[in-house]
Amino acid sequence: MVFQEINNTIDLLKNVKISAERITELQPLVDYIQSKVDSNRSINLNFICTHNSRRSHLSQIWAQVSAHYFDIKNVFCYSGGTEATAMFPMVGKTLVKQGFKITKLAESENSVYSIKYNDNTHPVIAFSKKYDNDFNPKSEFAAIMTCSQADEGCPFIFGCETRIPVKYNDPKVFDNTPQQEEKYLERSKEIASEMIYVFSQIKKQ
Repeated sequence: MVFQEINNTIDLLKNVKISAERITELQPLVDYIQSKVDSNRSINLNFICTHNSRRSHLSQIWAQVSAHYFDIKNVFCYSGGTEATAMFPMVGKTLVKQGFKITKLAESENSVYSIKYNDNTHPVIAFSKKYDNDFNPKSEFAAIMTCSQADEGCPFIFGCETRIPVKYNDPKVFDNTPQQEEKYLERSKEIASEMIYVFSQIKKQ
């Protein structure tokens, strides 16, 4: 069971209508996960954007939560960038607002965070890293490209079994504006609703 506030968010977002065009874009991810479930193999998903600071973290976290919510086993979600920077602080603030419990494990220019979505499951460990960092899988994973720049700037992801573009607009454009908080929450909800949709489509054995 996820924390109640997250559960309430998921209950609301389960009813969000996903456009037909977007469903088509998400289908390769559904198919990849389903193929792994059908063959009883681990499901490794690496969400990749340019700086591993915003969209890739939100996607990683909501995918992991959605897998847990729908009881899809052996799902391991990762994130990375074409370069490392830091997880942007507004990402953490947005997730706290949505019910996650976040602890800073190490303070630095690239701080490391523990992100919990229930009391008993291992937390998501979040920090900015290149997609091929030792923290991430080296083979047998899907590379989910969450931004155009990373998709175009990284023509080859070594070790991935498949490469799936699932792109989101960058909330960074609203940094230092009165709309920042609202737009980060909006992007988090959009990503959450789509990851919820993806895992709701998986048929368990």
